[in-house]
Amino acid sequence: MPIRSFLSIAVLWVGAIASALAVVYSTQRSRELTAELGRAQKTRDELRYEQERLLLERGAWSAYSRVEKVAREELKMRMPSPSEQILVPLE
Repeated sequence: MPIRSFLSIAVLWVGAIASALAVVYSTQRSRELTAELGRAQKTRDELRYEQERLLLERGAWSAYSRVEKVAREELKMRMPSPSEQILVPLE
């Protein structure tokens, strides 16, 4: 019987060590994943901020007053006088 009880204790000891190692591994993996989640959320927040900034910038660039100013100053465009206007009939 002593060999059988020694074998049982050895199996239980190996099981306890394996269980402890599994707990350590899962805790470390959980910490790694939590850190990765934090980095991903930070990146998400930065991208949201950049998207909002770009949407505001696009709105400013496409404003009617800005388009009119660029057409007049940079492209040297002007409104045609009434004598230069031609009406095209719809057929």
